[in-house]
Parts: sequence; structure tokens; C-alpha cells
Amino acid sequence: MRTAVVHDWLNGMRGGEKVLEAILPLLPEPTIFTLFHVPGSVCAAIERYPIHASWLNRLPYARRGYRNYLPLFAGAVEGFDLAGFDLVVSSSHCVAKGAIAPPIAPHLCYCHTPVRYAWDHFDDYFPKGTPLRPIKRFFVERLREWDRRTAGRPTRYLANSSAVAERIRRHYGREAAVCHPPVDVAFFTPSGEARGDFLLAVGALVPYKRFEHAIAAARGLNRRLVLVGKGPEEKRLRALAGSSVQMLTDRTPEELRHLYRTCTAFVQPGEEDFGISAVEALACGAPVLALARGGALDIVRDGENGVLFEDDGPEGLARAVERAERLRFDAASLHASSLRFSPERFRTAFGGAVAEITQGTGSAAQPRP
Repeated sequence: MRTAVVHDWLNGMRGGEKVLEAILPLLPEPTIFTLFHVPGSVCAAIERYPIHASWLNRLPYARRGYRNYLPLFAGAVEGFDLAGFDLVVSSSHCVAKGAIAPPIAPHLCYCHTPVRYAWDHFDDYFPKGTPLRPIKRFFVERLREWDRRTAGRPTRYLANSSAVAERIRRHYGREAAVCHPPVDVAFFTPSGEARGDFLLAVGALVPYKRFEHAIAAARGLNRRLVLVGKGPEEKRLRALAGSSVQMLTDRTPEELRHLYRTCTAFVQPGEEDFGISAVEALACGAPVLALARGGALDIVRDGENGVLFEDDGPEGLARAVERAERLRFDAASLHASSLRFSPERFRTAFGGAVAEITQGTGSAAQPRP
């Protein structure tokens, strides 16, 4: 039995790639299909499998300017030749779910989110004043229509959080079981090290994560902030950061664990689809202060392992920091709250979905609309 695994692009190890790393060993004879591939940009555990990149990968500036080829994404993913594969698994936050499976092959989609900038965050990615904004809106609207038309291609959906399951229901008219991403809660553990006096934020530097709110809140509170990540927002965020904000890139897992273990609290100012970094922080004994939307609602229990705040802005985060300082958090209890997202639970849930869809049992046997 052979599996085609369709993943949007491989140019860095972010949350989706961590999930892909966990998925691959659970599948029979997987071969990866992706729009773009930068060799060496993802872990060896992914690189050891056969990887087929689309024709887009050969275009000029594909390594750094791949986003400029957005109008071509849908056609490229539909162009993958998946004939001869017995199972298709897509790991999708953009167009991977639109891959065309062979007629008799079931298609299981692990959906990180329906395309953010097509459905919910266009103004975040393309604010007023963005060059060629009307043209970009035209192509994004075309992508949204394609995304809706192809929602019936997967046989079954898995969502990485309850919030994403609701988006799938709203945008695609499909039901999705929740299968939370795996977090290495055996590696990310408390250490007994003294907590430092700094707030920590971790993630790709992209608009929807709202790291400018964390910077503004830290400056308003006169608190030190450590921001770990890289991405297209780096230059803008560095311009906003004052002397109390330290921006870091390319931390090793051990260095990142040390930051989780020694921060005062982990802050998540934007709406996340799930929030692997938040769970890693919890596993290391750090309380999580998160905007009360999206995947955070599956992770944070207000007042128990962190603080949820409603106001989408630096003032709401600042009040959450002040409230957290009045609460008492126990590192062992925080770590215990992370165990719901262990790799073992993910393997059981995802492996069960694969078994159902390949055996034609349960909800997997429903016809595609």
C-alpha cells in the first residue's frame, strides 16, 4: 500500500511541519508532494522520505518569493500525478486539500486551517497601502472560490482544534473530528530553574500573530520581552521594538526549552489555529496568557494554567499580565495540563482515522459531496 502525502510547502520547520513529521511514520510507504521545497530547511526525519516538488519550485525567486506565485498554487497542486497511490493524506493550510486523488483512493485531510488570507485575514496580510492591493484581492477571491468548490475532494477531515473544525463547517460545509497536534511533553518539562523577569513570545513573524501588541504591552508595562521567530514581519517589528525587547531567531530546541523554563509567562497576543508553542511553554511550567479565541480555547483554562483575555489589543494583554502576577501557578500542574497533547494521544487519534478511512468504516465511509 502506497501513500501520497500532500503538504503545501517545505521551507522551514513551523507547526505544520512538526505535524507532518509525526504523520509520516504512521502511513504506509509515504511519498511527499509539495509546491516548494528548500532542501535542508526541514528536519532530517522529513527529508529522508521521497519528496516531489511542483514545477513552481523551478521558477525564479521561488526560495524567498514563493508567495508571489499564489495565483498558480491551485493549478500546481491539481497537477500532481497521484496515480498508483492507494491513499492520499493532505496536510493543508493553503491548497494541499485540493489535490486530486485517484478514483478509488480515499483522501484524509489534516486541516491546519482553511486558507487564512482567503477567508478571515485578508486585511492583516494585505493592509491598506499594500502595493497592487486590488489585484491581490482579485486573486485571493478567486482562490477562495476554488477553495470552496474543492471542499468535497477529501473523503474525511481532521482539524487541529475546535476552532478550525468550526471554520471547516462554516466555509466548507463539512464536519471534522478534532485531532490536536502532538507536542513533545517528555522533552519540554519543568527544570526547577529560577524564573526570570521576562515575557516570552514564540512564532513565525507574520501579521495575524499580532506580535506588535506584545511589544506595545511590554513597553507599556516596562517589562522585558523576548520574541523568538523570523518571517516577513521581522523588519517592521524590529523597528517597533525598544531596548526592552530582544528578538531572537533560529534557536535550538534546547535553547528554546531554556527560555520556556525561565520566562515569567508565555504570551500569545493573536488568534492561533492551535498553538504548539503555547503547549510547549505549559509543559515547561510557564503560564500562558492568550487571546480568548481560536486554538487557545482548547489549551488554556482561565485562572488554572494561564489567563485568557478578550480585548484584541495591547491593553488587554497588559491587563492579563497584571492579573497573572496576582495568581499562583504550580509548574507541575501546568505540565500536567499539557499531557492532553502528547504524541501518544496524537498517534492513537490519527492512526485510528487512517484505519477507518482505509477500511471504509465509520464516518470515513460517507461519500464526498
